[in-house]
Amino acid sequence: MNFKYWDPTIEKMPRLELEALQLQKLKSEINNAFRTSFYKERLTKAGIRSSDDIKTLDDLKRIPFTTKDDLRDGFPYGFLAIPKEKIVRLHASSGTTGVPTTIYFSKDDIKRWADYMARCIYGTGSDSNDVFQNMISYGLFTGGLGFHQGGEEVGMLVIPAGAGNTTRQFKMMQDYGTTVLHATPSFLLHLETKMKEAGVKRESLSLKRAFAGAEPYSEDTRQRIQELLKVDVYNSYGLSEMNGPGVAFECQCKDGLHIWEDGYIAEIVDPDTLQPVKDGETGELVLTILCREATPILRYRTRDLTSFYTEQCKCQRTHRRLKRLTGRSDDMLIINGVNVFPSQVEEVIMGMKEVGNNYLIVVEKDGALDRMIVKTEMSSNLFMDDTRPLIALKEKIRKALQASISISPRVELQESGSLPVPEGKAVRVMDTRCKDI
Repeated sequence: MNFKYWDPTIEKMPRLELEALQLQKLKSEINNAFRTSFYKERLTKAGIRSSDDIKTLDDLKRIPFTTKDDLRDGFPYGFLAIPKEKIVRLHASSGTTGVPTTIYFSKDDIKRWADYMARCIYGTGSDSNDVFQNMISYGLFTGGLGFHQGGEEVGMLVIPAGAGNTTRQFKMMQDYGTTVLHATPSFLLHLETKMKEAGVKRESLSLKRAFAGAEPYSEDTRQRIQELLKVDVYNSYGLSEMNGPGVAFECQCKDGLHIWEDGYIAEIVDPDTLQPVKDGETGELVLTILCREATPILRYRTRDLTSFYTEQCKCQRTHRRLKRLTGRSDDMLIINGVNVFPSQVEEVIMGMKEVGNNYLIVVEKDGALDRMIVKTEMSSNLFMDDTRPLIALKEKIRKALQASISISPRVELQESGSLPVPEGKAVRVMDTRCKDI
C-alpha cells in the first residue's frame, strides 16, 4: 500500500525524539497554564512552581487531574491563558448542569488545529482531488468547523452541508460529485435507508470514503456502513476539551487510531484507582494538550474507555494507536447489579442482518427491579404479516444479548425507519429510572 503522510518528519519521528519534543512542549504548556487563575492555584498546591519542576515526562503524574466539573467551575474565563483581545473563536459543549465547558482559541491555535486535521484527512488517502461533503452540525459544536478547516487545508473542495435534510444531501452529492463524507455513524446508516426511499441509485454517486465520529460505534456498525454505502469508513476521535476532532484518526490500515503525540500526551488509567494500567489493558483515557495557547488543559479525564496497541502500525507511523473506544466510564448502566455498556448491545444487534440500522435501549423501573428494553428496527426485507419469523428473531436477539451482557432484556421489533434519527449525536439510551426516585 502506498501510504500518504501530511508531515512525514513528525509522523515517523523516532520515539526518543518524539518524547523529547513532548517534554519540551509540556514545559511550555505548564508555563502557559500558570497564566490561568485555575492552574496557578492548582499547580502551586501540588508543589509545582514552574516548568523547571518537570524534569521528565514521568513527572506529569505530579499534576492533579482536571475534570469536566473543573471546567464548569472555571466558567467563563478561569482557564483562559491569553488576553481576551487575542481570542478569535470559542467552542462550547453543554451539559446537564446548564453550565457549558468553553474552549477559547487564538489565531495560532486555529492554524495548528487545521494542520492536525489535515494530517488526519490526508492520511486516509484523501487529497485535493476530492470533493468533501461535511454533513455534521456547524456552530458551537467542534465537529463541523474542525473538519471543514482541515479539508480546506488539504485543498479539498469543501461543501459545508451541515446535518439533516437527506434529500438535499443526495442532491449535492450528485450535483458536485462528492467523494468524501463526514457524519455520525448513525446518520450514515440513516442515509442508506433514505437512499432507497428517495430512489437514489448508488451508481449515481461518486462516494469513496466516509469519516465517522462524534459517537462511539462498533466494528460491526463500520462494516455495515461500508457494505451498504460502498465506501471506506475511517474512525475519528476527538473531544471539544482537546480542540475537537483531530486528536486521533485511523490511517489507511484502519487498524487503530493514531493519537498525535506531538500535540497530546495520552495516559490510560484505572477509572477507580486512577493508577496507570499496563500496556494493552483497558482503562480511562487521560489527555494533556500540547498545541493550544489560549486554553491549556492538563491531565484531562475524558471518561472514554480504550487501550493502547503495543506494536507499531504497518504504516510506520511512530505515534501510538488507540483501540476502538468501548464506551465511557460514566455511560455504564447498572441494571439489577449488572454492569452493561451500550456498546455491548450494539455489537450484538449490528452483527445480525435481519436487524435494521437504528436501535434504542430503554431502562425503567418494574416495581423494585430494573427492566431493560431493547427496541430495534427490522431490516426492510422483513415483513410484519407473518409473526412467526418475527417471534423467532426476537428470541434470537434476546438470547444473543443475554449471552453477551448476562441479563435477559425485553426485545421490541420496530418497522424500518420508525425510530427517530437525531441530526447530531445519536441517542442510544433512555434511562427513566431517575424520574421514579
